[in-house]
Amino acid sequence: MSEASGVARYKGLRGAVAAFSQPGVVTLLFLGLASGLPFLLVGNTLSAWLKESGVDYGAIGLASYVTFSYNFKFVWAPMVDKLRLPLFCRLGQRRGWLLFALVLLAAGLFGMAMMPPTASLQRFVAMTLLAAFAGATIDIVVDAYRVEIAPQEAQGALAATYTLGYRLGLIAGGAGILIVADAVGWQRGYMAICVLLLIPLVTVLVAREPEHRVRERVPLRQAVQESFIGPFRDFFSRFGFGLALGLLLFVALFRLPDQMLGVMAYPFYLDTGFSKTQIAEVSKVYGVIVGIVGALLGGWAVSRFEMRRLLVISAIGVAVSNMLYLLMSQNPGQTWAFVATLSGDNFAQGFAGPVLVAFMSSLVNRSFTATQYALLSSLANLPGKLIGGFSGFLVKDSGYPALFVISTVSIVPTLLVLAWIWKRVADPEKSFPVNAP
Repeated sequence: MSEASGVARYKGLRGAVAAFSQPGVVTLLFLGLASGLPFLLVGNTLSAWLKESGVDYGAIGLASYVTFSYNFKFVWAPMVDKLRLPLFCRLGQRRGWLLFALVLLAAGLFGMAMMPPTASLQRFVAMTLLAAFAGATIDIVVDAYRVEIAPQEAQGALAATYTLGYRLGLIAGGAGILIVADAVGWQRGYMAICVLLLIPLVTVLVAREPEHRVRERVPLRQAVQESFIGPFRDFFSRFGFGLALGLLLFVALFRLPDQMLGVMAYPFYLDTGFSKTQIAEVSKVYGVIVGIVGALLGGWAVSRFEMRRLLVISAIGVAVSNMLYLLMSQNPGQTWAFVATLSGDNFAQGFAGPVLVAFMSSLVNRSFTATQYALLSSLANLPGKLIGGFSGFLVKDSGYPALFVISTVSIVPTLLVLAWIWKRVADPEKSFPVNAP
């Protein structure tokens, strides 16, 4: 199929139906579950466990740094692109790494259950780091798999179903674990969650392997050049140094408001008088369902509307939705305020997800899929995580309302960068160099 016919196939209403009818759509749903499941278990859900274990706010904020594996996954992403794992890669490059990462994740989550923070905080953090590393590796492989399994024009649909699966994983790692923890405790809850890993494990075994060329034996110097230097040199050479920096900076700042607020969300819910079960019902069931609706709408919008305008709408929506938390702070313990806040916040985040994923996918050269996408997705979380780690101290000194206002205003630099690169993102198919096959 020619490039022109491929573009035409996924345009308009029929194109959206064709994109959502791809066989890979179902596969990405279950692989999205694998990506979403550990994220809260080593992040926001973990902060609730630490709070109930007597850890103070400052330490809870600093504990969010264990998820830096997600922010620096581009460091080992070249190995995922080039290195063939013994035994595992009999399934293929992508599926082999996925199976390896899923086994590693199960070991990390089970280790957290066996070594709770009340027994040994150091060993608990070590197991959390292992689970976070495995979760970040799953992200690397799934992102590469998604980009390689379908053309760029169909990435919006794959991003939407991936986001759907991801948010189902968030339900399990958020609402599911909170409900179970309320009934039988955190340790048994983390043990039970490991059973859900059977779903992506089976998916890995039955899914097809995308085409991915791996050179078996090359000299060490050449391997380093191709795996670690080549992806970054390619990115800057294709876009030019100035535009490349602008694109990286925009991606890095896009989720800043969300990331600043995220680490203190669970403590805020608890401090406003809600139980873990109530938080699970509103935040991690209802809220995630609203987020899924937003994600499906975002995936549809990607196939219908201009990318740069969607980026503006998404960025502003994610930022402004943080102001809704002021409503909760002024009405503590009121379920209606909780529902109203989570409706706006989760819908905005859900809509923005496929938009950002499709935009980042358009920047990737398929010769370096895992490494370049890992770099972009890592940058999408890094600034917010760095600043968010200190959000606990901001809450201690100035209270929650100050955090909500500052996180909203933090979108201003993002919009300024977008204004700078505005003309170059008007039509990615014409402005950006064509991805190599």
